[in-house]
Amino acid sequence: MQLLRHLYVQVLLGIALGVLVGVVWPEVGVTLKPLGDAFVSLIKMLVTPVIFLTVVVGLVSKDNLPKAGRIGWRALLYFEIVTTLALIIGLVVANVFKPGEGVHAVLDAKDVQTVAGYTATGSKQGLVDTLVHIIPNTFFSAFVEGNTLQILLIAVLFGIALSKLGKTAEPLVHALQKLSEVCFGMVKLVTYLAPVAAAAAMAFTVGKYGFHTLSHLGQLILCVYLTTGIFIFVVLGALAYWAGFSLWKILRYLREEILVVIGTSSSESALPRLMEKLEKAGCHQSSVGLLVPAGYSFNLDGTCIYLTMAALFIAQATQTPLTLGQQISLLLILLVTSKGAAGVTGSGLITLAVTLSTVGTIPVEGIALILGVDRFMSEARAVTNFIGNAVATFVISRWSGDYDKSLGRVVQR
Repeated sequence: MQLLRHLYVQVLLGIALGVLVGVVWPEVGVTLKPLGDAFVSLIKMLVTPVIFLTVVVGLVSKDNLPKAGRIGWRALLYFEIVTTLALIIGLVVANVFKPGEGVHAVLDAKDVQTVAGYTATGSKQGLVDTLVHIIPNTFFSAFVEGNTLQILLIAVLFGIALSKLGKTAEPLVHALQKLSEVCFGMVKLVTYLAPVAAAAAMAFTVGKYGFHTLSHLGQLILCVYLTTGIFIFVVLGALAYWAGFSLWKILRYLREEILVVIGTSSSESALPRLMEKLEKAGCHQSSVGLLVPAGYSFNLDGTCIYLTMAALFIAQATQTPLTLGQQISLLLILLVTSKGAAGVTGSGLITLAVTLSTVGTIPVEGIALILGVDRFMSEARAVTNFIGNAVATFVISRWSGDYDKSLGRVVQR
């Protein structure tokens, strides 16, 4: 009974119960979808104030403004290198295992119409559009829309301006600190619902799509899970080791949040708790406030792996030959488009549609082949994105000298 008090055990039981309901009573499983969606919406509701308050309070602390600039350029360098590695690994595995070979590509008219919707949405998303969209229309519109990058921009400007006021701003800073504690208290209350949300989300996935949909595309799913595993344990493990951390200890420390991500298929569902735990493990508040929101937009390692493998799967399934030069071009285009749809609902399929449209050689309609199993790969994407951003925050904080070793024994090797 003592074991049942742990959140990760409760979430595991919720996931198992959800799978059982989805298999035995699929119609009931489908109707439970709103419970999972409601939990994610509750978390998203709290993400906005958590990011704003964490960044502002972190920046107004002593000597943190110079650190913010140093952390910023290192973060951009790290994100670009690591996401490039993710794309390359996905490219290599897809070429070695060739998951699309032998798949008889038969496109359903209804699915093709759905793909057209993703293409239309994606045509409005590009890197330049994303960068311009960082600036909100009004101060409050960013909070209303919940745009992570816009909130981050406002928080940085607000924090810098507040720090310039000196001692006169101390009452406001103290009030913001207390408000931050209240927000994290709300996150803790909402997290109690995680087992129910995980059960509902898994029941919906299994009930709606069923395990039978995995049969003809099982090799693609296995390749995605294999590749994300290689990336996490080899690439992220090596980066963590280089920075003085143990990947196993990090995974153990964040096990509850990882299970919540698996259950809900959303890395955002654990974002506030991730920020809180990173601070407790030694990362400074200003680093966490800058790195985690930026990482959730620009350091999507799992999504990058999925994009390369899905693109090559469609090429193989539709018998579209690709030269080495064309595959390198695909990788370079993905380096841009994988950033362009950040924060957009269904961004994986949207970004894939934009990429294939840009490449021109792979039929965009081929996305219809993976619509039925996309949900089964979303867990791998979300977990990899989540772990990737946790490791990035630890590594960059240590690299920037903004890490307190005395607090991080739980994750250090």
